[in-house]
Amino acid sequence: MKKILLLTLIASLLFGCAAEKAEQADIKLGLQSWTCRNMTFEEAVLFAKKSGIKYVEFFRAHIDPSAPEAENLAKKAFLEEHGVVAYSIGVSRTSMDKEENRKLFEVAKLFGMEVVVVEPKNMDEWDNLEELVKEYDIKLAIHNHGTGTVYGDPATVKEVLAARDERIGVCMDIGWVVAAGHDPVETYKGYNGRVADMHFKDKRVEEQDGKWVPIDTLIGEGDAAFVPLFDEMKRTAWQGVIAIETDSKDFQKDPTELVEGAKAFFAKHIGH
Repeated sequence: MKKILLLTLIASLLFGCAAEKAEQADIKLGLQSWTCRNMTFEEAVLFAKKSGIKYVEFFRAHIDPSAPEAENLAKKAFLEEHGVVAYSIGVSRTSMDKEENRKLFEVAKLFGMEVVVVEPKNMDEWDNLEELVKEYDIKLAIHNHGTGTVYGDPATVKEVLAARDERIGVCMDIGWVVAAGHDPVETYKGYNGRVADMHFKDKRVEEQDGKWVPIDTLIGEGDAAFVPLFDEMKRTAWQGVIAIETDSKDFQKDPTELVEGAKAFFAKHIGH
């Protein structure tokens, strides 16, 4: 009997440890290739490798869903050669043409991407996009820009999520959330586990000629409250990639300072 009790206790402890491990966050640092939009595909891949970043979300100029398959297979081979992973594509254009949208899913399948980031202008597009999500079993993530854009208000995003397949989630662009006057922590919480991707961007809003203008900053120097957001991501065991990104033309000329600063900030607050 004592032996049985001991074995039961050991099994319980092992199960508890496994469950605890399963609930830990797995937050990976990545790069949105829009940050390297002045580079070719090959230059962006080599920049990511040099920067010690494995995961890259590519925008259309670097990986084109409409390109010949041979071209994208060559790019896939180049990524494998240099140990860089194309984990996503976006922000991708979509339309009412389902077969045109299918190209996004085909290229995601080809590269083994986990998520496709989109920002449909027409809400009617969601019908055919949802059909493709179910067919390919590949996640879609809604990207947000600032005030006045289709998904600038998190309430609009939540309306879409409530009506759609759970594989349709959110690409939460933190810089634009802040620039639109929303709190990143509360926005993240409000999506109830549907955040599939993040853009690691910081902004502040400045008055210029009587208008309030969003300005990109180095990570940690803008208005984004990253530390409490990271704490909440850890608490909820978030799994995914947070991709360094900037809209600044100045940073895009040479993104080295931005990327190195973001890496240091991430290492300090995430721990790897």
